[in-house]
Amino acid sequence: MTPANLLILLLLISTMAFWLGKKRAFAVVKTAGGPRMLHSRPGYYGALTALWCGLPAVLVFAFWLGFESSIITDMVLTSLPETFRDLPLDRLNLIVNDIKNLVYGNIVSGKVSADLQDAADHYRRLVSISHMALTVIAVVFAIGGGLVVRRMIKPSLRARNQVERIIKYFLIACSTIAIFTTIGIVLSVLYEAIRFFKVIPLTEFLFGLEWSPQMAIRADQVGSSGAFGVIPVFAGTMLISAIAMSVAVPVGLMSAIYLSEYANKTFRAVAKPMLEILAGIPTVVYGFFAALVVAPFIRNTGAMIGLDVSSESALAAGLVMGVMIIPFVSSLSDDVINAVPQSLRDGAYALGSTQSETIRQVIMPAALPGIVGGVLLAVSRAIGETMIVVMAAGLSANLTVNPLKTVTTVTVQIVTLLVGDQEFDSPKTLAAFALGLMLFVVTLILNVIALYVVRKYREQYE
Repeated sequence: MTPANLLILLLLISTMAFWLGKKRAFAVVKTAGGPRMLHSRPGYYGALTALWCGLPAVLVFAFWLGFESSIITDMVLTSLPETFRDLPLDRLNLIVNDIKNLVYGNIVSGKVSADLQDAADHYRRLVSISHMALTVIAVVFAIGGGLVVRRMIKPSLRARNQVERIIKYFLIACSTIAIFTTIGIVLSVLYEAIRFFKVIPLTEFLFGLEWSPQMAIRADQVGSSGAFGVIPVFAGTMLISAIAMSVAVPVGLMSAIYLSEYANKTFRAVAKPMLEILAGIPTVVYGFFAALVVAPFIRNTGAMIGLDVSSESALAAGLVMGVMIIPFVSSLSDDVINAVPQSLRDGAYALGSTQSETIRQVIMPAALPGIVGGVLLAVSRAIGETMIVVMAAGLSANLTVNPLKTVTTVTVQIVTLLVGDQEFDSPKTLAAFALGLMLFVVTLILNVIALYVVRKYREQYE
């Protein structure tokens, strides 16, 4: 049986176990006063039976498949002729890939010999035996676990407590996986970044004023020496993000205040979903809009008043990005403002405050942590945006604060460095990981600053 079909079978067995456990709970108290004599509701006994039926089987399933491929590969390699086993490790890995390609019907790199075909047939037989054994063991665990719990069901069994404890451990496991995934991502980026800093000094990367990551292919090549100063790239990122936030924060925050405090219910029910539609538009559409509409408009307007505006400018990318980010600020701020207790408003009005004074002196301080969180999310979104910048801002790493000039951002450079066939040992490719690490550090610093602001200025109410 294939793993997918086995999972469906386990789901069906667990569903049946739930029904049998619930039926057993009714049966044990049928002559002793009915369901009110049970410690927990009958559904909890069914859930407990289903959990003990499904969880051990799923754990066996996961561990089995996790180690199946490596064990079968070792067994196949052991059975290969000595002429194959004596090959260098990289050549042996190619042989293993060819065997797996034969098994799964993919294209093989070279001519298929008789030994290679025999190894593939051996691999296929071992996989079949493994899946058959897994099916038997998983079904035995599922049925056995369900029968044991069903036999333990009695009126005094604390089924609800046990079910909630299992769910709590499951939630802890999910949180742990999320944390370790984050740690794994950071360590993988850090490892490659360290390789980059072994070639390019950290001081040159952090304080260099020129970014030109083109490396020379030949020793006598001119103009491709490579410059990895990150300041122009981060300056462009900060410039575009600042323009975007100068649009998104005032418009989004004022929209949230109006919709939550001044607008009637009918207008709010129509306006808020329409505003949130902006968040659902693909970024490539914003990029087209920026490149085809906003950038030419800014260039023509600048030409009319005598300004030299680049065809791709930071202003065009920042303005369109700001429009895209408005829903992040408005929607989150609106939810936070609406969550402020009505009693605070009533208390302020009772003391003679106007609506404007109530908003400024009571509601906004109470909603400050949520608003700062929304703005922080918007900043992170602006820093990480790629498509709009690629289409509207350009690729030139110019160190300038003039929003009418062409600039580039960190994410655009990461994409540019990793596009195409690249060698992961060259400084040009490894520079993408160094940029990613710097982006992570900057985002982390922004989070720390936001937490400090929230703790310092927030108002707490009972």
